[in-house]
Amino acid sequence: MCFFVVLRGGEKDQMTKGRLAFMKVMLYAVGGEGRTKAMWSIAPEVDMAYWLVPGYREEAERVLGRGARMERREKNENVSKDEGKGKSDYTVVVWSEELPLGLAARVVERWPGEAGQNVMRKVLTRLVHEAWAYDARMGLPARGSVGAHAVVRASELCEEADQGLAARARRAAALLQGRALLSSEALALLGAAGAAGLAGAAAMPWSAAAPALQLAALLGLLRLGGAVAPQPQPRLLRWREALGARPRQRLRCQRCGSGTARMRRTACAACGRACAYCEACLTMGRSRECGLLIHGMPSSTAASMLTTGASLAPSANAIAIAASASSASSAPAPSAIATPSASSAPASSTIAAPPASSALVPTASPATSPTTAPAASAPAPSVAIAPTWGLSPAQSAAAKAALSFMAASPSRQSAPRRFLLWAVTGAGKTEMIFPLIEACLQRQGRALIATPRRDVVLELDPRIRKAFPAATVVTLYGGSEQRWEQGEITLATTHQLFRFHQGFDLVVIDEIDAFPYHNDAMLHYAADNVCKPNGVNILLSATPPAELRRAAKLGRLEYVRVPVRFHRHPLPVPMQCQIPSVRKILDKRTLPRHLLKTLGQSIKRGAQIFVFAQQIRDVEPLVERLRRAFTAIVVEGTSSKDPNRADKVTRFRNRSIRLLVTTTILERGVTVPKSDVYILDADGKLFDDASLIQMAGRAGRSKDDPAGKVYFFGSSRTRAQQSAIRQIKSMNRIAHRSGYLL
Repeated sequence: MCFFVVLRGGEKDQMTKGRLAFMKVMLYAVGGEGRTKAMWSIAPEVDMAYWLVPGYREEAERVLGRGARMERREKNENVSKDEGKGKSDYTVVVWSEELPLGLAARVVERWPGEAGQNVMRKVLTRLVHEAWAYDARMGLPARGSVGAHAVVRASELCEEADQGLAARARRAAALLQGRALLSSEALALLGAAGAAGLAGAAAMPWSAAAPALQLAALLGLLRLGGAVAPQPQPRLLRWREALGARPRQRLRCQRCGSGTARMRRTACAACGRACAYCEACLTMGRSRECGLLIHGMPSSTAASMLTTGASLAPSANAIAIAASASSASSAPAPSAIATPSASSAPASSTIAAPPASSALVPTASPATSPTTAPAASAPAPSVAIAPTWGLSPAQSAAAKAALSFMAASPSRQSAPRRFLLWAVTGAGKTEMIFPLIEACLQRQGRALIATPRRDVVLELDPRIRKAFPAATVVTLYGGSEQRWEQGEITLATTHQLFRFHQGFDLVVIDEIDAFPYHNDAMLHYAADNVCKPNGVNILLSATPPAELRRAAKLGRLEYVRVPVRFHRHPLPVPMQCQIPSVRKILDKRTLPRHLLKTLGQSIKRGAQIFVFAQQIRDVEPLVERLRRAFTAIVVEGTSSKDPNRADKVTRFRNRSIRLLVTTTILERGVTVPKSDVYILDADGKLFDDASLIQMAGRAGRSKDDPAGKVYFFGSSRTRAQQSAIRQIKSMNRIAHRSGYLL
């Protein structure tokens, strides 16, 4: 028998509005061929037709051009060929009222795969009651009553699949390729593209988008689940539940990977519960238990589907999915459907959890010797660098090593492969990645360049567009006008990576040691997830974190070192000078003679002078004293709190300002010709070896003045100073041995 709740015209419209306003979903169980599964949906009319109407699924497959691939899909999913064809031995039991997404997801996650058709109603009732009871035990607002599920014999199902709906499902899946979006974001993207209606439509109603997303999910073209969802119970702990113990619900944000420690609960007017939300990624929109997260298929797969109608073979987990809604604003948002296979975890559980240690360090990788070129993990074809890129010998060698790594056969592991490009400051890292991007585009792939800071993204934009004039370039940052566009090359701040999932063949992460990316497990998690399986992650840094350096030297991370700048002169080696701390200097109201003498020498030779201080509070007092000491030049100060910082940096580059007192805000990303660098309180706790190397790297970057001066001023000598000097000297030795120096 086939049973479901009858959806009459007026009732269906009302249900759609309810789901949008209150983020609730329809929970149901489907059984047949000796198997049962629980699912949830925001478009139950689509689910009912999919499971119960003869030929509905086949017609949808035909519209998508996938009929010839059905047999392979059924084999992969271990699903009967008759499933979804409306055979009379299939039963659908629908809960009589809509439920909060988080609660429905908990029922789906706990559905016993061995439950038979004859007990579906009983099991569904028990699990819903237990889910509400769990809320009560957690001290969440009590619910007045739990209604019994209602089942009605099917009487108003459509006879044929809506070809227009199937086409919209295909279009929506292609537009969402490689994305990971909350429901409100997906609605904005689809609305901008006119995916579910007429092109150019100003806005898209959720009632138009939800059925298309639902059908795409059922066909395995999308993966939809709760933005915050229960983690699968580890096998070693399942015995507790078997013995009747209360299940321990462990929630995880499916967007940023944060666990229970970053979850907070608050009264939610949307779903009527005190649902959990993730505070870790709150700035990117509220990810919550009653909200939907939509994962598109990997980019190349969905793109081919859009252009050729090629088949997509979904995983066993992909069939059990549907749509929900989530929005951080007060605007109405959609609802969702999630459905795991009988023997697998919920679809949401397939999102990888962030590693316990840094996500950048692989647990295993082909051995590499710590030289200027890595050992190939597998034989790779020879590569050539186009002379039009104008690379130096060291740059060319590094680019060839990276290209060989990209061309090598990937390992059996599906995780992206990582390669460290360890280049000194001023080596021209951006120019070195041009051949890598070119190779990616030649293979019809998509490339991403991500960096922690917005100003670097804006600086890269014109350079990338000039280097690749024929490519579509999308630049993403907070407030970007290209937010919903797809490009062959994407430039983005690292926080924008949360909105992508397996979308790129080549991912270049610049400044991996810089704030906020460094030591941020969330951003590492996002960077891992944006790369397609068997894609390549290129990590760029002049000062790799210690764990990466260790991994490289131990042969667990392939890498190449670029020990010389593009002008092929050695790096300036810092000179250590002992003077009192800045606090004592400011208390005495006089500057040390040695500091004044060396500053005078730099001014005399016409250098632009960086003076780095540890504390923002010390910038202005130092500026006042330096102005009194050097009245013939313009002295200014800036910091992260200075609204005129960009203007002052421009004037400093133009030599309108000769001496600039600043903090580590300018330790990287700023190139000023003919510069000398003075680091005060170089022995301070805020200056580690990486910071000292980055600040020292502001000097000697110009080919007209490659021997700029660098001074470490402090009251004592520290390990950080010694380490920085040792690393700089080591790079100079390697450059000399390799014949890169002029």
